[in-house]
Parts: sequence; C-alpha cells; structure tokens
Amino acid sequence: MSITIKTAEDIAGMRLACRLASEVLDYIAPHIKPGITTKEIDRLGAECMAAQGTNSATVGYQPPGYPPYPGSLCTSVNHVVCHGIPNDKPLKKGDIVNVDVTIITKDGWYGDNSRMYLIGECSIAAKRLSALTYDAMWLGIQQVRPGAHLGDIGHAIQKFAEGHGFSVVREFCGHGIGKVFHEEPQVLHYGRPGTLEELKPGMVFTIEPMINAGRREIKEFGNDGWTIVTKDRSLSAQWEHTVLVTETGYEVMTLSAGSPPPPAFVTATAT
Repeated sequence: MSITIKTAEDIAGMRLACRLASEVLDYIAPHIKPGITTKEIDRLGAECMAAQGTNSATVGYQPPGYPPYPGSLCTSVNHVVCHGIPNDKPLKKGDIVNVDVTIITKDGWYGDNSRMYLIGECSIAAKRLSALTYDAMWLGIQQVRPGAHLGDIGHAIQKFAEGHGFSVVREFCGHGIGKVFHEEPQVLHYGRPGTLEELKPGMVFTIEPMINAGRREIKEFGNDGWTIVTKDRSLSAQWEHTVLVTETGYEVMTLSAGSPPPPAFVTATAT
C-alpha cells in the first residue's frame, strides 16, 4: 500500500475530524477523577460523539486475528501500554490513564488522538513519566518537514526517552490516517536519522509514542485479545497527535480549546 498524499479538500476534512476527536477528550476531561470507572469514561465519549454526529472508529473494529473491539475508546491504566478495554473498576488516586479516541465524520474522515490523565495526586515517578512522554511526542513532531525522514522522528523520541532512563515500546507505532483508520506509513518511535520514507507535503500520520518506566518488553494481558501490558508491570504512558506535513514544516491537526499547551521548547503548533 502506498502513502496517500492529501489534497487541500482532503486536508480540510481531516482538520475537522481531528478537531472533533480532540473535543471528545476535552468533554471527558473534567469527569476523570477518583471513583470514575473507565466504562463511564467510555459512555461519556460515546455521548459526545453522538452530539457531534460522529461515530467511534473502535467499536466493532476487528483487524485480522482480533476479536471485535467493544469500546467507543481505549482506556489504558497504569501498566497497560495500549488497547485497554473500558471496565467497571473505579480509578483511584495515584492511577494514570491514557484515553485514546478515534472518530469518523459523516464524510468518512478519521481523527485520532490520545492524552494522559493523572488521577488525584500521583507519584513523582508517574508525573515525570507522563510529562516526559509528552515532551518526547513533541520532539518527534518537531522533526516533521518536507525532506526529513520518518527515522528522524523515531530517533528524536528514542534518544530523549532513553536519555531519561525510560524505554520505547517497539511493537506498536504511529500510522498514516485519512479515510482509512490505519494507512501507510508506519511511524516508528525509535530509529536512525535519515532512514525510512522521506516526508512530503500532504502526508498525514499519527505520532504516538508508548514509553515505559521500566523495560520495553510487553505482553498480552488475559484473554480479551486486545489489552497489552508491560512485562515487568512498570508504568507506561502514551500521548498522540495527528500531524500534517506542510510545505514548510508541520501542522498539529488534533488541537482544540482544551488541548494541553505544548512544552516550552515548542514555539509553534504549525510551521
């Protein structure tokens, strides 16, 4: 499958989809506090999508070899790396949770993003992991420009994360996105500068590093066919934005009124 280059019309559709995906996270954010269940977070996400007139991309999503995914979004708590299925267990003080939302607009465009939430007062280690994973994502975003390579993104993330004593999950990566949930290219969060595909204006893809406090090894948890956890049960964090390659740099498409501000070292969300 080749990488699709988005037209100006396509990009307008993606901008809307990505903003709406981010607004789902805005909507649920005030509710994420000790005592809420991830199933209730899922219900709130579905409620927001219904009000928007969008649909969840994850409900019933079934890649080859997987069972249909049951949730409107993914909720990955503590040592869950990704694809955590919403359940009835209340979140407690000190937990961290990643909420991953992908919506589909009426016109068929997908918007994909995720954020970390800290539940009550968390440990210094948990806060540090979440904050530095956010920084790592933005360092990857800042590599995006025509003529750069996908390996530049992965290298920036890996060097930063490992330099702070963390590890980068290798088995899952970012991806192209448009009128298909997962398109080419695959966007690795590790690698060597100047390698892999060259970036060209009109490419749209996610950057979504999964960073572990301990070792990078992961495993499937239980028998639900989806939930992935750290093998050593160390905490894991993830942030995700959808990014457009522009003529001169990048545009972060998954931004809305409630989006966390970029780190201080980032001077612009579009170049």
